[in-house]
Formats: sequence, C-alpha cells, structure tokens
Amino acid sequence: MAFTRSRPYRKNDNAYIEQKNFTHVRKPMGYLRYDTPEELDLINDLYRNELRLYKNFFQPVITLPHKQRVEGKTRRRYAKPQTPYRILLNSGQLTPDKIKELDGLYRSLNPADLKRRIDVKLKKLYALYENKKKGSVRVNPYKKRKKKENIPLNRAQNTARA
Repeated sequence: MAFTRSRPYRKNDNAYIEQKNFTHVRKPMGYLRYDTPEELDLINDLYRNELRLYKNFFQPVITLPHKQRVEGKTRRRYAKPQTPYRILLNSGQLTPDKIKELDGLYRSLNPADLKRRIDVKLKKLYALYENKKKGSVRVNPYKKRKKKENIPLNRAQNTARA
C-alpha cells in the first residue's frame, strides 16, 4: 500500500478530491463492494468509455475563481457552470488540430444514448453483484450498507432460514 501526502502548506486540500469521489465514484457505482474480476472489467470499461465521455462533454462543473473575506464573512464568486470540454476549449492551450479532433468527437456523441449505455452497464454490474451474493439480498447500490445487513427477498426465504 502506498501512502500519499497533500501538497505542502495545503493541509485541507483533500476536501476537493473527496467531493470528486462522490460525483465520480459513489454516485454512479453506489456503496457496494465490487471485488470480482468480472466486476472490475465492467467498471474499468465503463470509466474508460461511456462515463468518461459523459462526464467530460455533458456534465457541467462549477469552479470557484474568487474567494474573498469581507467583514468576517467569506464571499465566494463562482464562475458560470461549464463542462470540462468547454473549459479546455476556452483555456487557449489547445492546438488547432486538437480542437478539431475534440470537436469531431463532441459532435459524434449523443448524450441520451450515452446515458442509456451507462445505465445498461450499471444494471449488468448490479446483476453481477446479486449473482455473487447468490440472490439472497436485494441490492440498493445507493444506500450505505450496515455490516451484516441481509434483506430477504420474500417471507418464504425468511422462514426457511429460521
């Protein structure tokens, strides 16, 4: 296990990274434990393809360019919400060839189709999880699970265990 450190003199730097854990990991994947190679392959495929494109081209983010303390209160001024793709285009750091390549990719994408493909893969992922648990639990990936929480599917299974 490798330990990492924050940037020097930025001891509260991890808060930004942790919020991305929610929006990029917990929100799409949920709080389940995925530990089989099949689940890993499906998650990697999702992050490398559909989810990456959807987050970078169609999900706006809000940046905080100015933060100022006025009379004991912190005043925050947020920039207009933009997608990472638009932020990159407006930065002026891209060559014309790269701009053309990204624009071609953007025009070829359909956000509704991407979202449907993401949902199909997430359903497969949840099915893999349920099969791993042999169907004895109902999966709600967005609910934090307590230890040893098994929810029976019906009363017959509940009485069979007793």
